[in-house]
Amino acid sequence: MTEVRRIINLDALRGFALFGILLVNILAFSSTRYGEGVADAARSGLDVTLGLIVSGVFELKFYLLFSVLFGYSLTLQMQSAAKARASFFPRILRRQAGLFVIGLMHAVLFFHGDILTTYALLGLVLLVFYKVQDRWLIAGAVILIVLTACLWLALAALQAQAPSTTDPVLIEQTARRAATAYRDSPASIMRQHLSDLAEFAPLLMMLQAPCAFAMFLIGFMLGRRRFLETPQSYQPTLRISLLVGLLIGLPGAAAYAVATQFLPGTAWETAALGLSILTAPLLSLAMASGLFLIFDSGRMGAAIQYLASAGRMALSNYLMQSVACALIFHGYGLRLLNHMGLAQVLTLAVAIYVAQLALSRWWLKRWRYGPVEWLLRAVTISGWPQWRLDAAQKT
Repeated sequence: MTEVRRIINLDALRGFALFGILLVNILAFSSTRYGEGVADAARSGLDVTLGLIVSGVFELKFYLLFSVLFGYSLTLQMQSAAKARASFFPRILRRQAGLFVIGLMHAVLFFHGDILTTYALLGLVLLVFYKVQDRWLIAGAVILIVLTACLWLALAALQAQAPSTTDPVLIEQTARRAATAYRDSPASIMRQHLSDLAEFAPLLMMLQAPCAFAMFLIGFMLGRRRFLETPQSYQPTLRISLLVGLLIGLPGAAAYAVATQFLPGTAWETAALGLSILTAPLLSLAMASGLFLIFDSGRMGAAIQYLASAGRMALSNYLMQSVACALIFHGYGLRLLNHMGLAQVLTLAVAIYVAQLALSRWWLKRWRYGPVEWLLRAVTISGWPQWRLDAAQKT
């Protein structure tokens, strides 16, 4: 497999991960009741089925895929700096600072569930480990995952012993107030985002941040080994990862899906979350392994080019997803918040993603980078990179 093909595979996986990120994030955009621990009694059978699929397959899985790719990409940044004979640390510090600013603007303007600021800060922590031996990186990742899972299992045990504090009436009142704010003016939307950020912070520190960093370590280890450049050695590993990941990951995903759909707000849901934290990394790696096997089979035709184009513009596409959702559901545009069923919302997500695939392919036939990627690269190298492709590169 050539270097070009290696990059295509990596970008194609990133492009596919964008779909899972969108399917989860659009639920938060479309309803202020999402994740509040109360089941909707008016759900149809179709909505329940779709909810089980989204919870089991997509929630807690695809941001882990992105995290592995982020760790892997850091090694590519190191290679790029070496090729340019530039000092790596000043470049990466500028890059992470630029990513943090972009993420902060995204969180305040469009989506309080932003992951970019977390990646920017954790990326700096990852630099501390860049000379640590592989076995210690793996051990660190495992310890983080196990400790995080144990924390949530302990919380589930405490929750089971305590009287229930879930108040459906209060939750509904809070959801309605948030919906009113999100359908209002831009200033009202930003105030609500800041309020939601304060509530989201504990979940970020207790769940997303440690799990994401664990996958950073795995991705960095794989990138440092240039894992994807040696197909004769990695393909047997992919098959083992696929089998083990499915055998362990699917039962954990099923338990989490059932608990979130039928037992929301209970100790059972919290315990299922703890179990999913343990198993989701294996299922995420199984997905990645299966996709790489498909990519290497040569049977995808032009589809892999569309996925890779979306992956090369992953930052721009991630932000565009939020802009599109904000225009559809919030006061920036149509104000359809809390007015669409789950099937409608997921159909809309598929439409947005297909449009992104086509737009990304069209864009990269004319320009070297996505618009936000170009801006971030300018910050990284402290200069203006060439944007347009010349005639020879377009053919």
